[in-house]
Formats: sequence, C-alpha cells, structure tokens
Amino acid sequence: MTGAVKGRKDWGGFFLYLFLTLFGLLMLAPLVYMVSTAFKPTSELFLFPPRFFVNNPTLINFRDLLLITGTTSVPFSRFIFNSLLVSSCIVLFGILVSAMAAYPLAKHNMPFRSAIFNMVVLAIMFSPMVVQIPQYLLISKIGLINTYWAMILPYLAAPVGMFLMTQFLRQIPDALLEAARIDGASEWKVFWVVVMPMLKPAIATFALFSFISAWNDPYPAMVYTTDQDMKSLPLAIQTISGGYGVVARVGTLAAASLLMIVPTIIVFIVTQRLVLQTMAHSGLKE
Repeated sequence: MTGAVKGRKDWGGFFLYLFLTLFGLLMLAPLVYMVSTAFKPTSELFLFPPRFFVNNPTLINFRDLLLITGTTSVPFSRFIFNSLLVSSCIVLFGILVSAMAAYPLAKHNMPFRSAIFNMVVLAIMFSPMVVQIPQYLLISKIGLINTYWAMILPYLAAPVGMFLMTQFLRQIPDALLEAARIDGASEWKVFWVVVMPMLKPAIATFALFSFISAWNDPYPAMVYTTDQDMKSLPLAIQTISGGYGVVARVGTLAAASLLMIVPTIIVFIVTQRLVLQTMAHSGLKE
C-alpha cells in the first residue's frame, strides 16, 4: 500500500504548476511584445493582423529616438542621467532614513513607540497625491525649485520602508545587540556593524520598490522644475508619445520604453532572492 501511494502521481500539483506557468507567460506577453515592437521596422509596425514577433529586427527605432530628442535643446542622455541621479539618491538616502527610523521603533523602549508605528502603518493607506500640494508649497518656500533636491527630499521618508525594516528588525534577537553593547560598542557602531548587515533583505526589498517608483514617476520633474536640463526620462517619453505624428512614433516609443524598463529589470534580478526572504518576515508580529 505504501509503495502504491509513493508511486501515485501528484496531479493536483502538476495542474497547479501548469496553471501558474501559463499565467506567468500571460503576464510576460506584454513585455515580450514591447521588446519585439522596439526592433520592428516601419513595414512591420502597421501590419494587420499585427505580428507578435519581429521578422526583420532593426535598430532604426533607436536611431529615430536619438534624432527626435536631438532636435531639442536637451540630449536624450541628459534625461537618462537625471533619472538615474534622482532615483539613486532617493533609494540610497531613503534606505538610510528608513533604517535609522526603524531601529529605535523596533529595538528601543522609546516613548509612544506603538503610536508612532501605527502612524507609519496609517500613512501607507493614503495615496501620495494627498500631500503633493503641501510638499510643493514647502519646497517653494525654502527655495529648492529647479534643484535636484526638490525631486529627492519629498520622497525620502517612505512609510513602506519604515514598516518593512521595523518588522524585519523585530526578528533580530535582542541578545545579539546586548552582546555588542557589552563588548563596548556604541549605539552607532551597533547600528552600522550589527543591524545594517542583518537588514539586507529588507533593504533590498525597499530598494526595489523605491527605485521602480522613482524611476517611473514623471511628477517631480514636471512640477518642481522648469529647466529643461533637469527633466527626467519618463517626462521625455511622455513628450515623445504625444503631439503631432504620434502614430508614426510607435516604434520609437517602444524603443524608449525598452530603455526605461531595463534598469528596473536589472534591479529586480539582483534583489529578487532577498525580496522573497523579506516577505516571509514582514507580516510577523512582535
């Protein structure tokens, strides 16, 4: 009987994996079609019925992208630089702010700790749109309009990052931190030498979410700057996709979109293992 049970096929698991595989391919289809469109020549862009895969790949759409942006006063490389600079600063400084805020919330008996953490959780429920007007007024009052800081500072205090890191820090044994203090380590040394290395999964998760959000958001460059030299890549793509001749720019828009998603894919591939580890801990309670 035992041998019969062992030899029985797990049809439930088989169909589950089959369903998940088909569902994953369905979700991947738009990305594949966009990549295919980016390399299609004009003769294949307007075929009916449309072809999913490209037959004669070409780089003409990328050339046209450089030509279109080359007619403006700002080169396309400048848009890429602005987006990379702003997104990288938001990620790096956001990690630092979130980790420094999460450490006392998780590992110190500070006054109103529970109330502050509940406020952080409550802030996750609200859309960032509700604070954009106060943010703009504040940035304008302190004279940061047309600076990179105007596009960076409002996004550093991220409730999602504080929540993830606080929940992850609660899984670290207090005895480990006490041992470091007994050995003579200051709080700063405990934070940098003990806490930060153990926060790598939560840091990777927040870095992924923060980078994707900052990289794809045209709002900061649209509102906080009037200088064309400081515009971002999402805003440049919006400019390419609008206006006269938008139908003829389908391939160019696909090429620009492909260039835009490449960094997010790279960041996801680098951080995916640590992201899954964080998700296994973020819902645990103290």
